[in-house]
Amino acid sequence: MSEYEYDLLVIGSGPAGQRAAIQAAKLDRRVAVVERNESVGGVSVNVGTIPSKTLREAVIYLSGYRERGLYGESYMVKKDIKLQDLLLRTNHVIRNEIDVTLSQLMRNRVELLTAEASFTAPHTIHLNYPNGRGQREVTADKIVIATGTSSTRDENVSIAGKRVFTSDDILDLDELPRTLAVVGAGVIGCEYASIFATLGVRVTLIDKYPRLLTFVDSEIVDALVYHLRRNRVIFRLGEQVTQIEPIDDERGQRVRIYLASGKQIVSEKALYSIGRTGQTAGLNLEAIGVTPDERGRIKVNECFQTEVPHIYAVGDVVGFPSLASTSMEQGRLAACHAFDIEAKLLPELFPYGIYTIPEISTVGRNEEDLTESSVPYEVGKAQYREIARGQIIGDSTGLLKLIFHLETRKLLGVHIIGEGAAELVHIGQAVMAYGGPVDYFLDTVFNYPTLAECYKTAAFDGVNRLGL
Repeated sequence: MSEYEYDLLVIGSGPAGQRAAIQAAKLDRRVAVVERNESVGGVSVNVGTIPSKTLREAVIYLSGYRERGLYGESYMVKKDIKLQDLLLRTNHVIRNEIDVTLSQLMRNRVELLTAEASFTAPHTIHLNYPNGRGQREVTADKIVIATGTSSTRDENVSIAGKRVFTSDDILDLDELPRTLAVVGAGVIGCEYASIFATLGVRVTLIDKYPRLLTFVDSEIVDALVYHLRRNRVIFRLGEQVTQIEPIDDERGQRVRIYLASGKQIVSEKALYSIGRTGQTAGLNLEAIGVTPDERGRIKVNECFQTEVPHIYAVGDVVGFPSLASTSMEQGRLAACHAFDIEAKLLPELFPYGIYTIPEISTVGRNEEDLTESSVPYEVGKAQYREIARGQIIGDSTGLLKLIFHLETRKLLGVHIIGEGAAELVHIGQAVMAYGGPVDYFLDTVFNYPTLAECYKTAAFDGVNRLGL
């Protein structure tokens, strides 16, 4: 018998923690998950990924967005959309995902401990149970920190009430605003800006950088900006927010946002989305020699080990790319490494799904990256309007872009904006995983009519540019 109560103890029940626990359980280890909230699933299930994507789907359906290309810009499934209409679908999916997560933990015999966790020694965790139900200490041979993140707060900006809120607070809003300022144009800011704009809310998007989503291919970003402008989004890029103050007058309750340039923006509500901070403040990491950075993120090596080799950190708490999909894989790989099971990660082939309206997905290298690296390349493109399926679903503005090596014709990157982008990207990802050339798409038969045909059209476009 081991000298420890558990072979692996995981702090946090989000995607990364859940996957780490289940992987260890399948290796026949004694595993426990510590979750401080009554509901499992972490930020991802309760206020983050699942709610935001479900909210987006409800907005697309009720607003009639997918059908506007066929029936006109005024087409809507439901005229006067209320927040309650959107939350009906969202709350249903959240409840189901919590139930699925609980079922998976129980089925794999993972013990769930509902308590606040903090370190007292490298192998010892102090558990403080809620509602005065006591406390105790547990020991574990290996420990995985998967506590996730929370919205970053600025001490100079008061986020109180429902006039200024973060992405973690959206489900608590009582009604949709008529005007909204979004401070921060990262992935979360862009997603919510597009969601609210699709509902007819007048959105102003503010960011200190002069370009949106700098890690995404610039042509795809340009297409997103075009779509957002069509939905009347106003951009204030390269602008620094210095102050947000509430306004109470005869016109009602609003907020005024002051920019360093001297501009002022008045809006009914403001979504404050300047990034995420690792939830490590209460873990007492100094007791074990682990030091988070100024944003609460934990530094790890390629095996997700911290400075203390038997303590791992995975998921959003380790920083970029902060995706639920990559967090799951990080959790699995950390558990494998902890128990000497060989597994590998292919970070260069991580797909990115950005659930704006329209959605974006990308895998591999973009034009800016290849140009900087002096790699010769060619590009092939397919517009959704060229594809029968694009006409059928009413998406005439989507774009799929392939980038391949000029000499070897090896596929280097796939970049998509449009309906189904996050699903469609995996075809290109699979070809890239085995080092395939763009010629694969020339010789492959795709179902007709499907959006997958975009790959064949884009491949021919690219090869034709070579005069072949």
